[in-house]
Amino acid sequence: MRVLILGGNGLIGSAVAHALARRGHELLAIGRDIAVASRRMPGVDWRRVDIARLTDVKAWLPLLQGMDAVVNCAGALQDGARDDVRALQETAMLALYQASVASGIKLMVQISARTDGIAAATEFLATKRLADEALTRSGVPFVILRPALVIGRNCYGGSSLLRALAAFPLVTPLVNANSPIEVAALDDVTLAVIHALDNGIPTGSDLHVAAPQIFTLAQIVARHRAWLGLPAASVLAVPMFAASAVSRLADWLGWLGWRSPLRSTAMLSASGGITSAAGNVNLPFTPRSLDETLDAQPAGAQDLWFARLYLLKPLIIGTLSLFWIVSGVMSLALFKASSAHLAEVGVSSAGAILLTLATSLADIGLGLAAAARRTVRPALLGMIGLSICYLATASILEPSLWLDPLGVLVKVVPQIVLAVVALAIIEER
Repeated sequence: MRVLILGGNGLIGSAVAHALARRGHELLAIGRDIAVASRRMPGVDWRRVDIARLTDVKAWLPLLQGMDAVVNCAGALQDGARDDVRALQETAMLALYQASVASGIKLMVQISARTDGIAAATEFLATKRLADEALTRSGVPFVILRPALVIGRNCYGGSSLLRALAAFPLVTPLVNANSPIEVAALDDVTLAVIHALDNGIPTGSDLHVAAPQIFTLAQIVARHRAWLGLPAASVLAVPMFAASAVSRLADWLGWLGWRSPLRSTAMLSASGGITSAAGNVNLPFTPRSLDETLDAQPAGAQDLWFARLYLLKPLIIGTLSLFWIVSGVMSLALFKASSAHLAEVGVSSAGAILLTLATSLADIGLGLAAAARRTVRPALLGMIGLSICYLATASILEPSLWLDPLGVLVKVVPQIVLAVVALAIIEER
């Protein structure tokens, strides 16, 4: 079967692509960031496509040509610098359904979510709901799957946050620790897709995919903590005003391109619990329990490293960004003294002024660039390169600074190392 996978580079999309490729399906997978995914799965036909821009029926037709089925794994939690939720989850989907009818698509498997509850009015769930309703009326044969909180070998978003909270030292800080949560094994989500494509799930089905147990958030985090091999820890209840402040900050960072699972949409959804409205009696298999899912993939040192670094990542990048901005601003604020010091070590007066201005602005520019997801990698590389230049130039012009009791040059070395660490952990998927 020839299958088009939307969002094939995502957590669910990549798992579906792996599973379908192993079963011999011919796959075309699309997404915005496919470089890594195409190297991991060279047997899949990858196309770099911004689905949110496919708002016209004609734009979909070339992608649907010759396809038998479509598996929609694309989605966005909240508007931001990189995401337009309504364009992606509603407008583009309406055009897709019309194009699918024209192209004779035999089946549309839609990965959706439970769209009622306390967060029903959010853009994320409202557009999901409208798209699901439009699909049922479109005339395209469909199966809608609504996974609970997805847990798998890989993680992203909420599942990454679970691991980070589980690895938090000494205590487990939680908001709404008693919220009811259902989980769905990532392998079960892919298995449901396989059954749908193999006609094991009747067309027109709208099914929840979740393990039969309902846990509290605290219980799920505690189970992850044990999975990581860490001793039990007491829950530290985070006050709502602190959680709201964190969500507002995360929302603001979303406009810089950072997709935090602490944004307001996710926090609101979690506060009402993540459970299904009905059981899974129509699934052609028994979903795995949380313990079965975790026990099937024993944690290793790499999982513990990831969990511990997850919350350190924004701290590292934020520290570097602020350090470089403040450094440049201070140099401009003390411009006369900064340029005079360069003149003292043999730089001409005009050269000292130009060099001070250039380096100050470069410091500020790199700090600002590091704060944005799109430009963080070149900014970090720039920080490393410029720091090395500073060290080399200072070593030539005034080598005695290496012996300065305040460590003027020595302190630059750990700053370079921190930027290297940030480069190593900026990948999201």
